[in-house]
Amino acid sequence: MIDFELSEDMRGMRDMINQVADQTMRPISRQFDEEEHTDPTEWQQMMWDVSKGASIFGGGPEKSDKKSSKEKKSLGTSKPSERNVGATVTIEELSWGDAGLYLSIPNAGLGGAAVMAAGTPDQKKRFMARFGEGDPKWAAMAITEPGFGSDSAAVATTAVRDGDQWVLNGTKIFCTSGQRALDKSEGFVVVWATVDKAAGRAGIKAFVVEHDTPGVTVTKVEDKLGIRCSDTAAIVLEDARIPLDNVLGDPEVLTASKKGFKGAMATFDATRPAVAASAIGIGRAAVDFVRDELVKAGVEIRYETPVMKQTAIERDFMDMEANLQAARLLTWRAAWMMDRGMQNNLEASMCKSKAGLAVTEVTQKAVEILGPLGYSRKLLLEKWMRDAKINDIFEGTQQINLMIVARRILDYSSSELN
Repeated sequence: MIDFELSEDMRGMRDMINQVADQTMRPISRQFDEEEHTDPTEWQQMMWDVSKGASIFGGGPEKSDKKSSKEKKSLGTSKPSERNVGATVTIEELSWGDAGLYLSIPNAGLGGAAVMAAGTPDQKKRFMARFGEGDPKWAAMAITEPGFGSDSAAVATTAVRDGDQWVLNGTKIFCTSGQRALDKSEGFVVVWATVDKAAGRAGIKAFVVEHDTPGVTVTKVEDKLGIRCSDTAAIVLEDARIPLDNVLGDPEVLTASKKGFKGAMATFDATRPAVAASAIGIGRAAVDFVRDELVKAGVEIRYETPVMKQTAIERDFMDMEANLQAARLLTWRAAWMMDRGMQNNLEASMCKSKAGLAVTEVTQKAVEILGPLGYSRKLLLEKWMRDAKINDIFEGTQQINLMIVARRILDYSSSELN
């Protein structure tokens, strides 16, 4: 069974990352929210130096400890992986510090998660090894286009095979870290494109487009309401040529199969718990701040008092805490299942939809409780409310994730329930 208690090692890691968030992220949070499109280069270099090779999303290559599983078992040292649960704990703490800065940390990110979900062993080694060495770099994933948002099957970007190359044409928008991934040496963007529009979903594959690929241009970096330190780019591909083996999976097998789209979609099973964890971190920052302000004002939260005798503020505050805790447990469950190699498609969508809604409600209630003080730009609370909403939108909107949950529970196909 899942254990909702973190291990001693995990608690130690959480406390250490919380210190990093408190001491290095909070002090520069307002500055880089105000100075959108400015890179916190010194901070990014520091984060790269201390976390080089680690995967924030829990999807990077495993490091060998030179002992086989059989040897570990005989020594009595075998224990379940905590890799993905650890990723959610890490992301929550970093987002408690600042969600925009967290998304700006040099990392394999969504692009790396796609490689790990759909790539061959050789591709995982080839593309992921670079994140353990050299200068800071990013990877991103490009799905959304001007003609569609949540309907990933509507991809219009094309990929045409030309000998030992693919030729890509199309436009992608709202690509998180897209500019940084294409600007930095060894960075890449995983682009979803169709090799056969008539084949529908079966024709959609994921392609790794390297940073120096001719014909790939960042045409716009969005001005945003929240997570303003994170770049969100529009990318145009005009006769962009990439190697044949840059399609994730075996190019010969994938040309006429459905595995490409299913593999690309499996990316979300890993990244939706990460988005949920980020939402929880933002919400917890708001709850912690409100708690401190209530203490200063002499307002006590009486947990043992019957509901009918509690004040409105007490009830609201406890609802905020309960909302976040429910979202956290769903998130840890989805990550726990992934650590054990279990199918978590349902659970990933459940935690994402719950956390996205919870953080929106929690941050809005926090601003409401503190009134003009909460709305003031003298404090970070209004920023957390602005940062929160994106978690209810990207990686699949609230509505899309609830539809996925309904399909899985009721055992309906996408054509039967849409």
